[in-house]
Amino acid sequence: MANADKFSDLDSFDRELIKVLRNDARATAAELGEKVGLSPSAAHRRVKLLEQRGIITGYRAVIAESVHGKQGMVFVHVTLQDQRRETFEKFEKAVVQITAVEECHLMSGEADYLLKIVLRESLSYEDVHRDVLSTMPGVSKLVSQFSIRTVKAV
Repeated sequence: MANADKFSDLDSFDRELIKVLRNDARATAAELGEKVGLSPSAAHRRVKLLEQRGIITGYRAVIAESVHGKQGMVFVHVTLQDQRRETFEKFEKAVVQITAVEECHLMSGEADYLLKIVLRESLSYEDVHRDVLSTMPGVSKLVSQFSIRTVKAV
């Protein structure tokens, strides 16, 4: 089922349920129903259907940065040597193995990928850059930007 098809038949209740869950994934069926104008059982039934259809794909806990020893965040623009499918596949296969990389996005524009790297207590960016990123298959250019402070995060 294409994404357009998956979302095309959402009604206003489904859209409102999604909005509420985006802001509070722990909302109970009673809270959801009250906020969108449904009974708790109807809200619960609709959420279960949204999950089954793959519209709601999961829930997560956001942990305070201080708990897991976060020391910094670096965004890295990665440009590959060429645009061949094989080059992209090799890079992507390698990047998913790197624990310091929290996110990897295929991009349009000047760089091919944008990586979000989180540095922990025992990990310096110099080590990540020298020993990991610069040795990855297909990498031609790395441009790093250090986050000064997070203003908003989901």
